[in-house]
Amino acid sequence: MKIYVDADACPVKDIIIEEAGKRNLEVVLVRSYSHFSNQIEANHVKTVYVDSENEAADYKMMQLVGHGDVVVTQDYGLASLLLAKQCTVLHHKGFIYTPEKMDTLLNSRYASAMVRKSGGRTKGPKAMTKHDREKFRQQFQKVISN
Repeated sequence: MKIYVDADACPVKDIIIEEAGKRNLEVVLVRSYSHFSNQIEANHVKTVYVDSENEAADYKMMQLVGHGDVVVTQDYGLASLLLAKQCTVLHHKGFIYTPEKMDTLLNSRYASAMVRKSGGRTKGPKAMTKHDREKFRQQFQKVISN
């Protein structure tokens, strides 16, 4: 099992790296060159950089992820595609994506896009709270312990 992180905007990278390190699991951060970092990561962390074009990180993750891997992303479209690869996909707020939830999530995303396209405004995601981070940690620990 490897852990892949859609890392450009992931607010829980520190939790993922910490918890994976305790279990000696490899973490692969997939990020665009526009988010390049000189930060030295732990030995169990690898960073894969991709072009800054739309969907470049998604395409790379689709190439890399395999059956049984764990992925953390907030991208509903990518999550939907990855579920077909029989991996576990988590949102940074601590819920696990399932095929049953995907229709609702994708329809909601589409409806919001249509509102914005017609000049309307939609609310952005709520800010991460300490509770959200703890919920993610607990769910992530369960997933990587199996």
